[in-house]
This record gives sequence, C-alpha cells and structure tokens, in this order.
Amino acid sequence: MSDAPTSMASAPAELADSRIIDLNIGGMTCTSCAARIEKKLNRMDGVSATVNYATEKAHVTAVEGVTADELIATVEKTGYTAVIPAPPAADDSDRGDADRSDDPDGAEVRSLRDRTLISAALAIPVIALGMVPALQFTYWQWLSFALAAPVAVWGAWPFHRSAAINARHAAATMDTLVSVGVIAAFSWSVYALFWGGAGVPGMTMPFTLIPSRSGGATEIYLEVAAGVTTFLLAGRYFEARAKRRSGAALRALMSMGAKDVAVLRIGADGTERESRIPIGQLAVGDLFVVRPGEKVATDGVVVAGSSAIDESMLTGESVPVEVTEGSAVVGATVNAGGLLRVRATGVGDDTRLAQMARLVELAQTGKAPVQRLADRISGIFVPVVILLAVGTLGFWLGNGAPATAAFTAAVAVLIIACPCALGLATPTALMVGTGRGAQLGILIKGPEVLESTRRVDTVLLDKTGTVTTGAMTLAGVTAAPGVQQAALLRLAGAVEHASEHPIARAVAAGAASRIGELPGVTEFTDLPGLGVRGVVDGHVVRVGRASPDDGDHPLPTELNRAAIEARAAGRTAVVVLVDDAPWGVLVVADTVKPSSAAAISKLKELGLRPILLTGDSPETAAAVAAEVGIDPADVIAGVLPQGKVEAVSELQRQGRVVAMVGDGVNDAAALAQADLGLSMGTGSDVAIEASDLTLVRGDLLAAVDAIRLSRKTLATIKGNLFWAFGYNVAGLPLAAAGLLNPMLAGAAMALSSVFVVTNSLRLRRFRPVTQP
Repeated sequence: MSDAPTSMASAPAELADSRIIDLNIGGMTCTSCAARIEKKLNRMDGVSATVNYATEKAHVTAVEGVTADELIATVEKTGYTAVIPAPPAADDSDRGDADRSDDPDGAEVRSLRDRTLISAALAIPVIALGMVPALQFTYWQWLSFALAAPVAVWGAWPFHRSAAINARHAAATMDTLVSVGVIAAFSWSVYALFWGGAGVPGMTMPFTLIPSRSGGATEIYLEVAAGVTTFLLAGRYFEARAKRRSGAALRALMSMGAKDVAVLRIGADGTERESRIPIGQLAVGDLFVVRPGEKVATDGVVVAGSSAIDESMLTGESVPVEVTEGSAVVGATVNAGGLLRVRATGVGDDTRLAQMARLVELAQTGKAPVQRLADRISGIFVPVVILLAVGTLGFWLGNGAPATAAFTAAVAVLIIACPCALGLATPTALMVGTGRGAQLGILIKGPEVLESTRRVDTVLLDKTGTVTTGAMTLAGVTAAPGVQQAALLRLAGAVEHASEHPIARAVAAGAASRIGELPGVTEFTDLPGLGVRGVVDGHVVRVGRASPDDGDHPLPTELNRAAIEARAAGRTAVVVLVDDAPWGVLVVADTVKPSSAAAISKLKELGLRPILLTGDSPETAAAVAAEVGIDPADVIAGVLPQGKVEAVSELQRQGRVVAMVGDGVNDAAALAQADLGLSMGTGSDVAIEASDLTLVRGDLLAAVDAIRLSRKTLATIKGNLFWAFGYNVAGLPLAAAGLLNPMLAGAAMALSSVFVVTNSLRLRRFRPVTQP
C-alpha cells in the first residue's frame, strides 16, 4: 500500500552491500505487536525492517554480517517467534489439505474457532442467568460459576497469554485490558461466592443504579467475564481467518506450473528416448516435448515444431502467440496447437513464473497493515483505565470507605471500560457487510480492505477479461462482391472447425451460431504462421491472417478496407480464399462486456479516475477505451506483469490511492501492490487470492457496488467504534465516582453491544446500482 513505511523502499539505497531476509512472525495479536517488533528490529545496527501484521511477515534489509539468527533472536526477545519461511512449493506440500479453499483456516485458526464455539455454548446461559433475575433459581450462582470458570480461564487464555508477554516487555494493548477486566470480574465473583454473601442458597442479584456503600460482596459478575471473552474470541477468530488467506496467492501461483515433463534423452544405445519425470528433476539444457493442450514445463527455446502458445496467464493478451524454431516460450503457458520440442533455459527460481511469485510476495510484504482505531487508542486508553481503576480504589480507601465498596467501584471502572462493544464493532459490521456483498456477488476478504476504499481516487482496469469478455469471438464478416455471406461462413467455419487454434475456434463457433451445422472437411493441413487449408464440398479453402500469396491474390477494395480497419482497431483480420479466389474477410476480436461502459460512468460519478491497463497493443487498447468512455490519455498499453506493478507504484508515488481491477495471473502482482485489489471471480485463482475484493459475477458494475458497499461498511465500523468508546467515556467518570453499580456497568456494556449489532444490521438494506 502506498502508506507503507518508507524505510523499506529506501533501505537498499541506505544500506550498502545489503541483502534481503524474510521472516515468518508468530504470536502477533494486533497491529501494535507488529509495530513493536518493527521498532526492535530497526534499532539493530545495519537493519531496516517492515513488519506486516496481515501477512505475519517481516521484510528485512540487513548489511552483511547481520545474520538471520540474530534477527530471530531479537524477535524472540520481544516476545514473539520468527522462522525463515519455507519455499512456496514445499510449503504447499507440507500443508496438504489445510489450505484448500474449503478449509482456509489452518490448524491455528481452527483451534481458535473451536475455542470460540465452546466458550459461546458455556457463556450464553451464564449471561441469561446474570441479566434476567426471573431465571435465577436456587443455587443458580454456582451453575454460573461452573460454566463461566472454563470460559474465563481456558477461553480467555489467548488474551491472558498476550497480556503476560506484554507485561514482561512493559507494554499494554487491548489484550491487556481484556485480560485484566476478565480476571477482575471473575476474581471478584470468586471472592463473593466463597467469602462474601453471594454463595448462599436463594441469592438473587437485584438491579440497582447506585452500588451500596456498605457492601458489594453479595453480587457476582460472571456474565461479564464470560460475555467479554466470548465476544472478543469471535472477533479474533474472524480476523485471524481473513489473515490466513494472505499466503494463498503464492501457493496458487506456484501450483500453475506443470507437475511433470516428457524429457528426451539419449540412451546407452545412442537412441533418443522419451521419459516422463517430475518437474523438479528437469535441468537447464534438457530437451523436452510439449504436446497440444499441455503446459510448457519451464522457460525454454523451441528447437523443433511450430504452434500457437496461449500466454494469457502471463500477458493478459487473448490472442495466442505463434512460435516456431528459435522462439522463446515461458513455463506454465499452454500449447494450443502442434507438437513442440523445447530446450530448457531456466528452471526453478530462474523462471518467469517464479519471478511473478516473487513480485506478488514483495508487493504483499510491502503493504502496511491497517491500523485499527481500537488498537491505535489502546496504547493510551489501556494504561489510563488501569491507573484510573487503581486510583479509584485508593481514593475510596483513603476516604474511609469499606474495602468492599472501594473494590466495587474499581471493578466497575474496569468493567465499563472492557471493550466488548469494541470487539464487536468491526466483526459484526464486517459480517453483515460481507454477507450482503456475497448476495450481490462481492467478496470482501477482511476489515483491512475497507480503509483503502474510502481513500481510493484512481482505478486501474485490466482490459482482457475485465473490461472485455476475455474470449475471442467472430466480430465481423465482410464478403467479396457476388459472394453470399452464408456460403462464406459455411466454408470457412468448416475448415476452421478442424483446428484447435483459439482464432479458428472463434471463427467456427461464430459460423455455427449463424448458419447452423457445418459440413465436414478433408485433406486438412495446418500452415504454420499462415493459417489452415482443407477441402470442403469439393472446394479448396484456405483461412489465415493474410493471403498466402498476397502478390498473386490481391484483395478486392472492400476486403482490403475491412482488413485495414480491423487492424487499425486492434482486431485480428483473417482472409478466406476459396479455390485461390478471395471470398471474404473475417474479423475476430475480444468484445467489450455490455456493462463496462455503464460501470465506468458510475466510477466517474464516485469521483474516481478510470485508467485502462493492458498488455495488448496501443491500437487495441485505444479502441476499447473509446468504446467504454475512458480518456485516451488514461490508457497504458503493452505492459507485462512487472510493468503493471510499476504503473501502480508510479501512481502511488504521485500521491494517488490506487485500486486495481483484474482477472489474470499476470494481474496478481499489481493487485497485491495496489492499495485496493479487485479481481473478477471468473478469472484465475491467483488473481482472486492476491486481491482484496473478489467480484464473483465477473461484471464490472460489481466493482462499483464493491466500492460503495466497502465505504458504507467502513463508515458503519467507525460509527460503531465511536459509540462503543462513547459508552466507555461516559461511564468511566460515573464508575470512578462510585455512582455506577458493576452490574449496571455490565448492562451498559451489553447495551453498547446491542447498539453496535443493530447499527451493523442496517447494512442489510444496501442496494446495488443495478440488480444482479
């Protein structure tokens, strides 16, 4: 993101002979943890570090002489864990099913989920008994104690552990306040049950506004301890679940490569033999075979054969690239045509696919985590509340009040300050907002996404698959004078139907949709680089991007004009020759989605500047931009993945807050680099995993709805946080003055939670600009 610490960007210039060391950090519970680790690392001589709470990684630039072990030791002294990350491929195999889309949590988050569910099951009856006197039967308090004890001890253990670590390092976070509040409420309840008057048979808890100055040990606050723990565990679970998805983009990217390869090697008898080996055993210089429909195993050079290679995953270009002997090919691209023999020139970390993976990882690492309002304030709020509680206790004891009354007031301070509503403020709004978004085909990955939507002022739009359909279609037919269009399509469609080339498939499909069933073809021949030839109904039919014999078969004026206009518009024109006579020109193109122009108009209404970003030619990009209403000056064409990342970075350096909308693997790094990444759900898994928002419908209008819904959800979260703090701020002086019964403090806390939930439910009424 653009607001990432500048130290990372400037580190290479500042640290001579530096090297990059990445660490996986464990044990962080909030953004203040990341800030504390980053501060400790940056205090080391020759070290510049950025710690990302969302991805749980530290990106460190260190001078020679600073070892990884020293960095790990510094992190561990701060109270957290650090390890060198395993390679993505190995990490993927090690995790097995834990990172599949149907189980995105991982063991750690599943454990947190189980802790939340068990705590909720135990806390619900405790809350009901404590807050509704009519339910308080004989010995109800002991049942509450039995149910609340596991929640306050085992359920709240993550908060207690974090608070203990923070205390050892003289720090405090919201976990500290949660832990202190839960311990105070539970400890007071234990005291009241065993040594006060709360354990007697038939005890009930009357609701009074002002606590008695003569006592207080006849009341218990088990519902507060159990409720606070459960609510905040739920919030922590949803947050952790969203964070765990951060590494999925890299694993999805690495999994796109071929798993094995048919390699050609000379046997002991001197003959060439083909054998299939795992991709990891392939070495530079090996000769391997790529059959039609197979992925190219690794980067290499074609030594024999010709074909069309689908490079859309790399460039976003929908038109395949013709390759012949001497052409370079890239690993993980798809052979759409003939048989190829390829000499490997790069394997493993030296391939273009691995380089793209590094781009995604670096872009994700460079994203600064969103500093949640609650965590930003906690550095001041938590110690102030604790000091206020201690001061309240000392004040009342110093003024001669009974110890029970003084302790009651101090507990009231801690309870009214317990951030139950703060814990609900983000997850409830997020759950309602994301639920409504899912109904509209919008998936929001987590609360860290929302801050960017408010500030975004520029939207980069990938062309292929985002603004356009991403599929080649027959867009125009021009027949020569005296030639029937149906006859032209019948013959051309028949010969193209025998080819596997994407352009041929587009022509065949377009012809079939216009005239129905196509005739058969005989003597079919593929003409490398020129097209195809076959015999249909006794006619020799040739179809190609240009006439095979331009000099001998000049095109009539009408056909020549159609071909020139198509090429000027960035479209592909193919010429049809029947018995060596030019019969027509067929135009194949990637067509614009019907909703794209309306969506771009709506983006402008939101105050956003749309920019078209594509790997296609400038002519194609300009034609698409004109069709959908994008200013010609806002077109960036002919860029590869690295160029897309650079385009995003350049706009960010200009002070722009950038959203990126894309659908292909080639967009993944740019989606990760952007302040806000939106991927089409109809696109690749890598793009979806690298993005912040997924548009399931594959409709650009969904991007408009996504930004509107995200902004609305963010506004709701901030409203929730304001009112949640408002209850604390208003209640703290009353509690400190001894005018607030801890039970009333618990009720106020519950009321603030109800308000937060009710306010969040208003998001269910969000209406899209158009119904899906």
